[in-house]
Amino acid sequence: MNVDNHPLVRLIDVGRDFDVSRPWLNRVVEGAPRQLLRAVDGVSFEVRQGETLALVGESGCGKSTVARLIVGLYRLSRGRIEFDSMDLAAPGTDAAALRRRMQMIFQDPYASLNPRWRVRDIVAEPIRVLGLAASPQAERDRVAQLLRQVGLSPDDGEKYPHEFSGGQRQRISIARALSGNPEFLVCDEPTSALDVSVQAQILNLMSELQERLGLTYLFISHNLAVVSHIADRVGVMYLGRVVELAEAERLFAAPRHPYTRMLMDAIPDLQMTGKARTPVAGEVPNPLDPPAGCAFNPRCPHANERCRVERPRLLGEGTAAVACHAVEERRLSA
Repeated sequence: MNVDNHPLVRLIDVGRDFDVSRPWLNRVVEGAPRQLLRAVDGVSFEVRQGETLALVGESGCGKSTVARLIVGLYRLSRGRIEFDSMDLAAPGTDAAALRRRMQMIFQDPYASLNPRWRVRDIVAEPIRVLGLAASPQAERDRVAQLLRQVGLSPDDGEKYPHEFSGGQRQRISIARALSGNPEFLVCDEPTSALDVSVQAQILNLMSELQERLGLTYLFISHNLAVVSHIADRVGVMYLGRVVELAEAERLFAAPRHPYTRMLMDAIPDLQMTGKARTPVAGEVPNPLDPPAGCAFNPRCPHANERCRVERPRLLGEGTAAVACHAVEERRLSA
């Protein structure tokens, strides 16, 4: 993997709140306050050009919300997102032109493709919208090239999405994402709806395309086995915050945060080492009423009074950062 140290995408103290209050009249009658769900709370990281950064965590941790914030499907509540060193929300920035350089691959290939359109029209839509083809023939040639690139036949362009398997539909989704000539792809659990054997084929295809086209990936997943196969670096999220960020090889060899260790311990022991494997204890707290201090403290066996009062900061260099008082105080060996 050819990774440039230049950050293509940078998130700086990014946050997103959702108003989940009851209707105004109910609040007036009951005297209830507004309720805000803090889905993303102060997330900062960068994605270097040519690399794959994976975000992992349990459902509800905010990783998919981060993906949608980057591509502009949600608005920021606070913080800043930069693409190629330019603030996407700054006055005078041509955010639309910058966002054309990024695309998203969605989780469910059954729901993300228009069932009424032929595949050729699905793949060609970004080409038409962005005016990337000089003529109808050039558009047809480009669609045929994209379908070949993802392992399908140009003749498949005449079919409808329901005529394909799940893996083939995800290949169509990838072809559509590539049709706008993006540099950066946000992949929101692109293999979670597929069989294990098909997952491997899609991951291999994505790695091959990244090598050939020089793409940069943000890969969202809850499957650590998938992440270990494709990621260069891994960020672990818990209740809207990044709790650990490290090179993939280092994180899988020596996870530092207690939450990361619990996720690793929940992976089935396929090598039959005899090591005890336990599921992640407890449940994610209610995001409407998160615990004080470290959000993980109710589930953490290493929590002390400081953990219950003071929220830890993400400390360390970019290749190995962790937000944990126990690690910082050396109560938990790194």
